[in-house]
Amino acid sequence: MPILLALLAPILWGSTYATVGLFLQEQSPVWVAVWRALPAGILLLMIHPTKPPLPAKKMLALSFCNIAAFFLLLFIAAYRLPGSIAGTLSATMPLQVMLLRWLQEGKRPSWWMALLSLAGIAGVALLFNPSSSPDPVGVAAALAATLLIAQSTLWMSRWQYRDALALTAWQLLLGGMMLLPVALTLTGPPALPRPHAWPGLIWLVLANSALAYWCWVWALNRFGPAVMSIVSLLNPLSAVLLGVMLLPERLSWPQWLGIALILLAVLLMKIPTAPRRPVRAKAVRGVPPAAAADRPEGSSKQR
Repeated sequence: MPILLALLAPILWGSTYATVGLFLQEQSPVWVAVWRALPAGILLLMIHPTKPPLPAKKMLALSFCNIAAFFLLLFIAAYRLPGSIAGTLSATMPLQVMLLRWLQEGKRPSWWMALLSLAGIAGVALLFNPSSSPDPVGVAAALAATLLIAQSTLWMSRWQYRDALALTAWQLLLGGMMLLPVALTLTGPPALPRPHAWPGLIWLVLANSALAYWCWVWALNRFGPAVMSIVSLLNPLSAVLLGVMLLPERLSWPQWLGIALILLAVLLMKIPTAPRRPVRAKAVRGVPPAAAADRPEGSSKQR
């Protein structure tokens, strides 16, 4: 059950691109970001009213990077790039997390996690459609959004919190409030969404934000950033598969090979490297094993 919750978050996030393509093409990306964050935060706080679980500075920094700026850049990428390309760029998250941990914490990545990250990114690269020319603004937005969520993931892994639901709710609420003046300044008051857009907005609020972010925050506290960065590779996989099922997109055999590589990386992420075997203390006549471990070499010889 815990690993299923961890897998659910990136799978739901991968539906963002199909949701935009099916329901929200006529909406402003900035207002879609507001509508995704703010109602979800209000809803979660109504379900679980509580104080912010982190100090104000940390809470504001996390809300800005993980919600406000990330959502804005994400929807810019979603409106300007095909889902497969945006997913390809977001799959750099495992390498970005490892690089940030190395630079900020001095933690070199294990060879196993580095190998799985490279295998997953190679798989996502196979999903890339070379016939389309990527929009440079969309590419920059997708890479910047991935960097923001990678940094936010490291912050949440360092900062101690017990209430994942409270942290999720306050991030969404504060992030949505930060986006509100930006949307008003850039595009003016929002137009009332047309009826065909409401299913997409409801999905973004309930599944894509409230549920998915709670799953991510909870799983990050349980499994750590290294594992969750590998799990994030399911995001582009979900985006491509939903594009095939719901949008007029088709996969070639290299793309199916890429899907297999991603699934393999996710399935193998929990296999640890071979641990060192503990040195067993030699038994000494008349001496307990624990005490024998502390005796110098040669002391067990009979005199």
